[in-house]
Amino acid sequence: MSASSQQRPLYLAEQVRELDRRAIADERDDFALMQRAGEAAYETLRSRWPTRERLSVLCGGGNNGGDGYVVATLAAAEGLAVQLIAVTPVGQLTGSARHAAILAQEAGVVVVPWASSLTLEGDVLVDALLGTGTQGAPRAPFDTAIACMNATARPAMAIDVPSGVDADTGFVAGEAVRASVTVTFIADKLGLHTGAALDHVGDIVYLSLGVSPAAHTDMVPVAWRQSRHDIAEGLPPRSPCSHKGSHGHVLVVAGGPGMGGAALMTSEMVARLGAGKVSLATDPAHVTASLTRYPEIMAHGVRGTADLAARVEAADVIAVGPGLGTGAWGQAALASALAAGKPCVVDADGLNLLASEFTGERRNDWILTPHPGEAGRLLGCTTAEVQRDRRAAITALQARFGGVVVLKGAGTLIFDGETLALCPFGNPGMASGGMGDALTGIIAGLVGQTESLSQAARLGVVIHALAADAAAEAGGVRGLLASDLASYARHLANPH
Repeated sequence: MSASSQQRPLYLAEQVRELDRRAIADERDDFALMQRAGEAAYETLRSRWPTRERLSVLCGGGNNGGDGYVVATLAAAEGLAVQLIAVTPVGQLTGSARHAAILAQEAGVVVVPWASSLTLEGDVLVDALLGTGTQGAPRAPFDTAIACMNATARPAMAIDVPSGVDADTGFVAGEAVRASVTVTFIADKLGLHTGAALDHVGDIVYLSLGVSPAAHTDMVPVAWRQSRHDIAEGLPPRSPCSHKGSHGHVLVVAGGPGMGGAALMTSEMVARLGAGKVSLATDPAHVTASLTRYPEIMAHGVRGTADLAARVEAADVIAVGPGLGTGAWGQAALASALAAGKPCVVDADGLNLLASEFTGERRNDWILTPHPGEAGRLLGCTTAEVQRDRRAAITALQARFGGVVVLKGAGTLIFDGETLALCPFGNPGMASGGMGDALTGIIAGLVGQTESLSQAARLGVVIHALAADAAAEAGGVRGLLASDLASYARHLANPH
């Protein structure tokens, strides 16, 4: 996979620290980069809260704390009331951070040592406590300072990364600042965009400070942040001479006894995303409902592998798993789908059966779409372990099962064995039943229209998330249903 021109590269913290070291070496001035970072952070703060006149700036050690001292100095120079709090004592600072603290004091800003009894006076808080080099739960006194900031419920700006958030994984081990905006420098960090970090970062403002990560060819991005422009690049206008056979025949194998809704939602999404033909193999009890709701979908009642044989043979792509069940019907259906040797999108109970009954399966012609719980079952670990390091989890899944893996959740990841993509779209309204079934249908519908399974997965995730965002904008996140996405997804799949 090659990244599109609109995608943003994402890096690990150590890579960014190396870029920082190189920039300082090029300038031969340790303080110049810190000065630019502080100025950029202060400009962001003033543009975000132009009428706020009181700041509480909490500074730790290292460059992150130094940035905070620069912000405090600039704010005081403009006449703002600044409460400057040293959580790391000034006497322990070294290098540029110490220089920045001294400049703040020379400018007349009073530095107040941290104490848990302090009252934060600012109507905007600045988090300059812990930088990208910290991992694990913050230790004292940072943990109490962070808790104090969060307890105010006032808006906060985090410098580079919210203190307590792991910049590589997005994991939050203990207390972490809940920022309204995070200003991040030099290069964007993977951990700001996935997992628990999304409850803490607020709006992310990326500022390069004049450093070009792309100019350092030995510094390979760990992931790429997707863009809505990917859709237009991946789904060009159709040829006037195209026909239904040109865009794939998708067979949806879903809806075991008593679970017909999943089959209907998946099938509808396949059709709305433009597959040429859509067939549904489901429990016979669901056929009438399917024909009534979607006469365009060829619904077939199946009782076992014999009924499925002709259906899988005729298909180009198979979507299997939603509402499948893990009993005899589901096991027979998955066995038939996998035996066909066709590209597959596997979700829900299809994944649960892979973990329990079809162990040892590995292939390069499928897309697996687990949520963290399903990912844990596939890897033999807990959901919490998956969420602790989502990049490590998806890498392990792809190495174990092959193909393309989509690890769903806040900051969905897509990995094809070579390139990791991250979807920055989506909203909390997607935490409702059927959303995964909709994604399965969207991705399966795109397989016959794209260049690769990897591209189908990446575009499917973006369209799914953006459709949910559009539906939430129209009606709010509460009560958002998977079936609400269909019309928006169709619109997004026609970007020209």
